Parts: sequence; structure tokens; C-alpha cells
Amino acid sequence: MNERARIWVVDDDEAIRFVLQRALRKKGYPVECFDSVGSVSKALETSRPQAILTDIRLPDADGLSVMDTLERQAINVPVIAMTAYSDLDQAVSAFQKGVFDYLAKPFDLDQVISVIGRAVAPGEKKQEEAETQSGSQLLGESPAMQEVFRTIGRLSRSDISVLITGETGSGKEVVARVLHQHSPRADGPFVAINTAAIPSELLESELFGHERGSFTGAHSRREGRFEEAAGGTLFLDEIGDMPLALQTRLLRVLAEGDYYRVGGRDLLRSEVRIIAATHQDLEVKVREGSFREDLYHRLNVIYIALPPLRDRTEDIAMLARRFLIQVAEELGLEEKHLRPETIRVLEGLPWPGNVRQLLNLCRQLCVMAPGEQIFPEDLPREVVGQKPVQINLDQWPDLLRKWARSELASGATGLVGRAQSELERVLIDCALEQTGGQRQKAAELLGLGRNTLTRKLQKIDNNSD
Repeated sequence: MNERARIWVVDDDEAIRFVLQRALRKKGYPVECFDSVGSVSKALETSRPQAILTDIRLPDADGLSVMDTLERQAINVPVIAMTAYSDLDQAVSAFQKGVFDYLAKPFDLDQVISVIGRAVAPGEKKQEEAETQSGSQLLGESPAMQEVFRTIGRLSRSDISVLITGETGSGKEVVARVLHQHSPRADGPFVAINTAAIPSELLESELFGHERGSFTGAHSRREGRFEEAAGGTLFLDEIGDMPLALQTRLLRVLAEGDYYRVGGRDLLRSEVRIIAATHQDLEVKVREGSFREDLYHRLNVIYIALPPLRDRTEDIAMLARRFLIQVAEELGLEEKHLRPETIRVLEGLPWPGNVRQLLNLCRQLCVMAPGEQIFPEDLPREVVGQKPVQINLDQWPDLLRKWARSELASGATGLVGRAQSELERVLIDCALEQTGGQRQKAAELLGLGRNTLTRKLQKIDNNSD
């Protein structure tokens, strides 16, 4: 048994929690108990178990909805479902959602111990590495990222080709890895190649391999990335920079499913799933004639567009918190925390380097910030000096939402009263500015009576004293 395995038990029945906790602890497992999906989801923001044992029917949500949280954060943790209402449809639904196993109540405790043992035995280190490399960067509550998560969820039972687009640093390879981890090919290799980083004269050999003597310097036979990725996923990054001649050969492999090594005579079978990515507009390149239209349609079976970080600033605080935890663990340093005013500064920056730039900033802050709390003055000058993002005035509800989250995170109270008071103050001030101080006209603009406006102004004046 893995001595480090931490088990989370989720059940609203206190007696069942007690029995399971006692039985698992007798076997040496550290156990933490929860009574709702909400409490587990909150705990996953800062901690990780090695397995989750959850009832399906819980007071606040379906117990299997915890898998949505795991998938959204790309956390690879086996989930074992329990229920007293066992039927075929429910069991099939549970396995379709990806549960490790399914236990009907009343269950035998020895069976529970056996299932837990199988769930945590192999691959724990690999799972933790995958979380660090992928899941920590694939977070977000923004609508654009939620759509990305939904697409990944729909693709979790498929190995169809996917095209990912997004700016440099937005996390295209992270999404590709998560797609692989949540696919039927998850046990196979994930092989990534940046087609823009390899000279065109070497790229063909890099992809398909070569035979000895096929060109100058080919002193031995070499397997290509297609062979290395057999049974798994081949990620072709910056596919838009691939030379036209190689595009033609790649198209044949995708269409026919076989290929030759450079200089080879043996026909090899392609056994990979292709995920491609680019920061370029391939439709424009197709019109320009620098990218084959038929290859574009072969790659673009499913399309995922990653938003730049400046378009999902509501995710910055969450990402930064995760990165600061991750970096502190990597470097063995004290964990640091962003002040609310620091988060507001970060949310106003343009982030040309996207999520990668934010991760690098968190590395810098973890090392260089003098205290446990990170203040705006701790931010590097080159970061603070960037031109702020232009605010879209139509997005004021989103800005209000960011303010509320920031205030709640800092422990503030009385937000409704403060928000109402400040909103009235701003509206009245602006209306008076618009009308040159004429209260009657200002009241009409605001849809108020003159006496009501007068009372509100008196209240504002009294609060200002």
C-alpha cells in the first residue's frame, strides 16, 4: 500500500463517514471526510487526495459532479462512487463519467479496502507530475474557459483530431496534454514537436524517421515522432509554419494512415492521434496559398480557441494563487499571497505573454518579494509599466463581479450596502455633471423624484462627514 495515499470520503451520512474513516485508518490511510460536493470542490482549490470515495446522492449536488471540478482543473484523481440506489442506468452513467469503480450500498468493508488499494497503487507520481505540468495552468471561471472545459469533456471518450488556436503563451500545449490525459489513449505516450523550431530540411526525418545512409549524416536508422507516439498522441505545435512539401506528406499520412521513413521501403502504419496548434490564422494562410486547404480541413475536425489572458482577467487571481503555491513547493520557499490591491493591478495589465508570462511573474515574486504578502510595489517595474488594458464599458457587470470576488477574498463584509451606496453616489454625481448641477433634470435622468434625489444627496453628504 502507498503510505502517502490520502483518501477523501464524501457522504452526508455521519455514521457511514465514521465507519469508512475508521476502517481506512486501520489500514494506514490518512482520511479526510466531507458532507457535500461544495466542501470537496473548495478543498480541491488548495489540496489533493490520491482517491475520492463519494456517495452519488448528496444534499447540494450529484456526488459525481465532483468529477466536473476535477476535469475543469485537470486533476487526475480516481473517483469511486457509492450509492444505495443502484440501477443499471446509474451505473452506466457513472462509468461514462469516468469513475474508477462503483460500489452499491450496503457494501463490504473489505471490498472498499480492495478498491481503494487498486485505485492508489500505480502511477501516483506520474499523476502528480501531470497535475503540475498541465492542471495547474488549465483553470478558469471565465465563459471562454468554461467552453474549453466543456469541449474537453465532450472529447474525453474520443481520439478525434483537434486543432487548437491561441496566442503564444496561452496554454495550447497544456490543453493538448489534458486532452491526451482524458482520452482513450491516456496510457500511451504524449509526444510533442514544435514544427517551427526545427529546420525544414530536418523536419521530415524528425517526424517520420530515416534509414541509415538516406542522407548525409544519417549514420544509423532513426525512429520518427510518429513511431514514438504509437498508441498515444502526437502534438504538432505551430503547424502553421510547416513547409508546403511536408504538409503534402502529412496530409497523405492522415488520409491513408501509413507512411515510409526517409529513404525507407517498409510501409509503416500510423497509430497516433493528431492534435495540432497554431497562433496563426490558418484560414488566412489558406487564402494566401501558404497552407493546404485539404490539410486544414483534416486537422480542423474539432476546433478549440484559447482566449488571451487579457480577455479573461477574472481568472488571473485564481491562476496566480495556484502558481504561487506551485512555485513555493518546487523551490522549497515560503508560500506567498497577493494582496487584493495587487490583484487589481494585475487584472489591468495587457499580458502579451499570456498565462506563461503570469507563471514567470509568480516565479519572480516567490523569490524576490520581501514579505509573505505581495503588495503592488513588489511588482517588477517592467510589468507595472505596461500600458493598461482598455476597458470595455459594456462589461461593467464583469468588473463588478471582479470587485466582489476580490473583496470577499479579503474577508470584507457588508458588501451589498457598500455597493448600493457607491452605485447611487456615482449615478447621482454623473447625472449632476451631465445637467450642470440642475437637480430637477438630474432626477428626471435617473428616474427619481426631486425630493427623493434631495434625500439621497443629504444621506451621501452625511456619510461623507
